[in-house]
Amino acid sequence: MATVVELITYPVKGCAGTSVDSTHLTPAGLAHDRSFMVVGGDGVFRTQRRDPRLALVRPTVSADGSRLTLAAAEPGGGHGAVRLDVTTSAPRCDVDLFGATYQGIDQGDEAAAWLTDFLGAPSRLVRVPPEHDRKTDGLTPGTSGYADSSAVHLLSRASLAHLHTRLAERGAPPLAMDRFRPNIVVDSLPERCQGADWAVEPHAEDRIRRAAIGAAELGYTKLAVRCAVTLVDQEAGVRGGPEPLRTLAGYRRFSAGGVVFGAKFAVVRPGKLSVGDEVVVEEWGEAVA
Repeated sequence: MATVVELITYPVKGCAGTSVDSTHLTPAGLAHDRSFMVVGGDGVFRTQRRDPRLALVRPTVSADGSRLTLAAAEPGGGHGAVRLDVTTSAPRCDVDLFGATYQGIDQGDEAAAWLTDFLGAPSRLVRVPPEHDRKTDGLTPGTSGYADSSAVHLLSRASLAHLHTRLAERGAPPLAMDRFRPNIVVDSLPERCQGADWAVEPHAEDRIRRAAIGAAELGYTKLAVRCAVTLVDQEAGVRGGPEPLRTLAGYRRFSAGGVVFGAKFAVVRPGKLSVGDEVVVEEWGEAVA
C-alpha cells in the first residue's frame, strides 16, 4: 500500500517549504501553495536559479491566509523577521512568470524592504489575486497559483533511493528530498511491502494517470523537467553542482528535452489530505520517454 509520508506547501514561490500533517487540497494545489511570489523592480519573478538565497527565506502563513511572516534561516544574519497583514484589496500590478503576464497584489513596502535587504537586489512581494484564473497545460486541465506549471508535484522515496544508488556509483553523496521541492511524497509501509508494490518501484509515479488520495483526486499532467534549482543546497542557500543533474542526465533524459524526475498533477477533486493517506491509483498509463 502506497501512502503519503510528507506534505509540503511553499507559500512563497522559490522560498522554503512548510511540512504539514494535514491540509486542504484546493483546485490550485495544497492550501497557500505558491500564493505569493517575489519579483524584481521590473515585475519579473525571482527564482533560486538566479537567487539561491531565496531558499533561506522561511514563510509562515496563517490558516486563513490573512497573516504572513518571513524569517531568515541564516545564523547570525541579523535580518529578524517581518510580519504582514496580507492584503487582497490593493491595486493589481503586472507580473512576469516565464514570459507570461499575470496579475499580482503588492504586499507593501515593509516586505519589499526586508526582501531587498536579504537578497541584495530590489524586490517586492506580490500575492495571487482572488480572481486569478490561470489555465495550466498538460494531459489533464487544471489551474495553479504561481507554481511553475501544474498544481501538484508528486515524488516517491523509491525514485530518490534509486538516484542515491546512481550517485553512489559516481562516488557522490546522497541528496535531500527538498532539492526537488515536491508537494506530496509517497512511500510504502515496510510491513506491507510485497515486492510488486508500485511505491517501491522507482519512477512508478510517471505512469499514474488518476489517483485518489484522502478525499481528493489528482489527474496526471506531465513529467517534472528538472532545472538548476536542484543544484541549490536548500539548507545553505548556495548553488553547488553538478549533481543531481549530471547523474540524472545519464538515465532520465526526456525526448522533448531536459531530464525528468517526479510527476506533476492537476487537481480533479479538491479535498482534505493527510500524512498516512493511502494513494489509490485508479488509472495507469505508459511511461513517457
